[in-house]
Amino acid sequence: MKQVDLTVIGAGVIGLSAALSAQARGLSVRVIDREGPAAGASTGNAGAFAFTDIFPLASPRIVRQAPKWLLDPLGPLSVPPRYALNILPWMWRFWRASFPEQVRRSTLVQTGMMGISKAALETFLKREGLEGMLRREGQLQVYEGEAEFRASLDGWRVREELGIEFRHLKGDEIAGIQPGLSRQFTHATFTPGWYSISDPRDYTLALADRFRQKGGEILIANAEALTANGVTTSSGHFAGKVLVAAGAFSHRLLKTIGISVPLETERGYNTTLPSDAFDLRTQITFGGHGFVVTRLSSGIRVGGAVELGGLDLPPNFKRSEAMLTKAARFLPGLRTSDGKQWMGFRPSLPDSLPAIGALPGHSHIVCAFGHGHLGLTQSAGTAEIIADLVTGKNPGIDLSPFSPVRFR
Repeated sequence: MKQVDLTVIGAGVIGLSAALSAQARGLSVRVIDREGPAAGASTGNAGAFAFTDIFPLASPRIVRQAPKWLLDPLGPLSVPPRYALNILPWMWRFWRASFPEQVRRSTLVQTGMMGISKAALETFLKREGLEGMLRREGQLQVYEGEAEFRASLDGWRVREELGIEFRHLKGDEIAGIQPGLSRQFTHATFTPGWYSISDPRDYTLALADRFRQKGGEILIANAEALTANGVTTSSGHFAGKVLVAAGAFSHRLLKTIGISVPLETERGYNTTLPSDAFDLRTQITFGGHGFVVTRLSSGIRVGGAVELGGLDLPPNFKRSEAMLTKAARFLPGLRTSDGKQWMGFRPSLPDSLPAIGALPGHSHIVCAFGHGHLGLTQSAGTAEIIADLVTGKNPGIDLSPFSPVRFR
């Protein structure tokens, strides 16, 4: 096979976006994936560009709520008993990341990354001819009662200081944005600048098509080991620069060169209903229950929550069923028949920041993984940063908070 400038491991939204941005800088690129484009979390997410989600999952509030949630196997945050011992080291790092000073630091860093990603998105879509897939329908965060609403206000004050537009709603004002919600949701906050994509799977496949049209090759093969000058795969060895963008499997590849990264798997569940299952006007986030309902071209998707269960345990689709049961209660007109269930792996680091940058001592290996719930959101920004790195340009952002080896 021909020599290329960059070999990308992973054909999800991060890997393909980076591959296209590298192509746009004049590099020849090959993408390798064990299953092919859009086979993982890039196909089953909620389709949101969640630029206002600047707060890390690790926080004092989450740590306070975690014991209650962990006792509920179908709750917003759970750890299967069979996996509890495996995840203890990660949970210890997660607890440390919840200290107030660390939360402030992660929030500032994430805010900067969101700014870069939002600024890059429309330019990226226009360059690739995909502007028509972008939607601007806003997002509605709903609250059950005054107490839950007031508990959210500190976060909204921070967003206000950062210039994020939103408005708080009560009672009938909520129905003006989204009719059909249960009256138990007495308060809400609407974010009009919230973007989404028509369908995350279609979008990722479109990225793959654009990449191929521009001369790129997508090879279905297993990436087996990183080496001193490239990567060894089931289809042979490829020398040159390598981008590790293999999502939740990335840490296994880094282990082959002796680098340990505390990457865990947030197993995400959803059910996609037919498009006429509900008259959904905007994405609805049920934050107190850990899931969202979103409108895609492929249907109405009900999904979310966090199950820290690794890569090998079988799916527990009772989690999908539990979210769907709640959604039917919260949206009384929702038809729940004929749904399609899904489970996928979201790569998560303890401080909720991705791993982006070159590996110390291995300058030919660059990383872009660990985006958690924000892979689609940060895909265009990450792609531009990676394109800068592999072409020797300063990316204009301090990458030390994103270092793949920051936990050592």
